[in-house]
Amino acid sequence: MIGTIELARRYESVLERVEDAAARSGRSANEITVVAVTKTWPAELVVAAYEGGMRHFGENRPEELAEKRPKVEDALGSERPVIWHLIGPVQSRKARLAAACADYFHALSREKTATRLSAALTQVNRVLPCFVEVNVSGEASKLGLDLSNWESDATQRENLRSYFRTISDLPGLAASGLMTMAPWDAKPSVLRGVFRRTRELAQWLESEMPAVPRLMLSMGMTDDFEIAIEEGATHVRVGRALFGERGK
Repeated sequence: MIGTIELARRYESVLERVEDAAARSGRSANEITVVAVTKTWPAELVVAAYEGGMRHFGENRPEELAEKRPKVEDALGSERPVIWHLIGPVQSRKARLAAACADYFHALSREKTATRLSAALTQVNRVLPCFVEVNVSGEASKLGLDLSNWESDATQRENLRSYFRTISDLPGLAASGLMTMAPWDAKPSVLRGVFRRTRELAQWLESEMPAVPRLMLSMGMTDDFEIAIEEGATHVRVGRALFGERGK
């Protein structure tokens, strides 16, 4: 397993890239949260990564998060809290696990999931900040609300407005941002376009719905997070640059 010193070195390297990308867009690196993606890696790696300076960790599946979180908390103790981001989609039948274990949820797009999450959160008296997942690229393989032609399609815009209204009426859920994923292996210009249009979508929604807070933007991964930051990302999900190829 990767040692703490090496993890700290890799994390510092990522933070330097974050700072440079933020500076290029006239932003402060303090505006950006690096979510270290530890899906499929053992709890011991999370503990070592914490010792190397990381604080925000991302898991893809509620059941893996539910297993890993108590192990990490037992190892670190209550005085050293970890912030857990659930970054993958949640089946409605696993909403209870997500409600109990996640501190942020990055992939909310189904009304059934939102309703079940709300019910589960109410039972445990928690509020879960959520990113609504939007499909701006138009790829059929991507999840999320279809916003591929949002600038010209009034129906797509209304669907997003309606979904935010639905979430605002559900106790325990806080619609706090948008999340999107750019195409794999696309040209930088294509990636930039997806991220820019997502930022503009967030700005449009804020202007249309004054009750909506300033929206966070979860976009960008190891191969494209610098472009995402230049286009307004507040949260980037980085795994391979920190931990190498995914754990088995």
